[in-house]
Amino acid sequence: MIEALDASKTPINKKMQFAVIGGGVIGGGWVARFLLMGCDVNVFDTAPEASRKINEVLDNARRSLPGLYEHLLPKEGRLVFCSSIAEAVSRADWISESIPERLDIKQAAYAEIQGHCPEGAIIASSTSGFKPSELQEDASRPQQIIVAHPFNPVYLLPLVELVGDPQTTEHAAMILSQLGMHPLRVRKEIDAHIADRLLEAVWREGLWLISDGVATTQEIDDAIRYGFGLRWAQMGMFETYRIAGGEAGMAHFIQQFGPALEWPWTKLMDVPELTDELINKIASQSDQQSGQYSIRELERIRDDNLVAMMRALKGKDWGAGSLLNQVDQTLTLKSDMPSTPTALGDSVRTTHRVVPSSWVDFNGHMNDSHYGEVFSTASDVLLHGIGADQAYIAQGCSYFTVDLQISYLAECLAGEQINVFTSITLAEGKKLQLSHEMKNAQGDVCATCSQFLLHVDLKSRKSCPPLAAVAEALARLN
Repeated sequence: MIEALDASKTPINKKMQFAVIGGGVIGGGWVARFLLMGCDVNVFDTAPEASRKINEVLDNARRSLPGLYEHLLPKEGRLVFCSSIAEAVSRADWISESIPERLDIKQAAYAEIQGHCPEGAIIASSTSGFKPSELQEDASRPQQIIVAHPFNPVYLLPLVELVGDPQTTEHAAMILSQLGMHPLRVRKEIDAHIADRLLEAVWREGLWLISDGVATTQEIDDAIRYGFGLRWAQMGMFETYRIAGGEAGMAHFIQQFGPALEWPWTKLMDVPELTDELINKIASQSDQQSGQYSIRELERIRDDNLVAMMRALKGKDWGAGSLLNQVDQTLTLKSDMPSTPTALGDSVRTTHRVVPSSWVDFNGHMNDSHYGEVFSTASDVLLHGIGADQAYIAQGCSYFTVDLQISYLAECLAGEQINVFTSITLAEGKKLQLSHEMKNAQGDVCATCSQFLLHVDLKSRKSCPPLAAVAEALARLN
């Protein structure tokens, strides 16, 4: 159910009907975003495997999107695959067009859509390059057609660029905001809007770096993901550069670095010829970089990384994290190397680290949930020492925690060193009892933990005796 965020605007107090025309990568992402935010969706796509592909995207979205928030999402909407455009749009309030980037095909689709959809429906194109005026040529109701350009994966990334009729884009912005997105209304029509023009500049430079033999696809990606990409993700370009200017700010930055714009650093105004040789070179390097993963595996890796990054930004209430916190408010209304012990009770150090700032709560010390995380990590280190490592888990067995009891004795502050010392106090068949002590750099005990584990067969998910190697390691302790 979509509800109005601002009572001064036209309220959306009914269950909206969404339609998606074209269920590819972007269209499937729109379907997932709409459905998981509680909206009903009709889909039309002529591809024979559209249903399978969309449902696979949905599986990934169901796994990742809810993890961004601290509260349950609305009840999932209803998905219907339609046999015609007319069936898909006849009662739609919002129609997302995500068909191939060919103007003639899009215009033909709009003619058919407008022949069957309500006059008040929004027709939103996902085009990454065409201007609304181009899309609207010969349309019976041109103001109805706007650009709503999202970014993949649509169900996780919040940005959507809106271009078109002011009233229509204002209405669209209100709807998209309620779907957890960040609408960016582009002031003027321009080819490729805002974000893709910036991306195009980086893409062209990347092509030249490969063509000239300066870098490979992986080296270019490393330059982004280990460097400025992390800064851009939470602060953008100009705010980042403002900080680079020091106390004197942006003006000083421009005065200091502005002359570099006249230096021959860039080939931005020139484009390398995309010869078969260059295309094959790029494709080969990309295969070498990522070919060991399937597309679905890469999507899951991408999704997990995005969730982790965006949740980290929530704690700072910054950038995309600030938006997630806003959505959470609306959802609230709705409902060292391991050492091996030589005997029972023999204590070994299993953790030696500092407390990161992200673990500190509003009281200025480490939050209690992270004590559990520390002790869990400590047990993993000890288990590795007795042979219950990743290779052991690959054989189909592991230890599961059954009981964890923590006593909090002293504060742990950000940047403070902590050590955990762990001992095995019981090792009988499938039973394992661990005792942990967390100490600060001065040797004071900050917390203690008693942890009881059972050895488990990962296939049956039932307890069982440990395999020979671990059983022998434990027997040597008795």
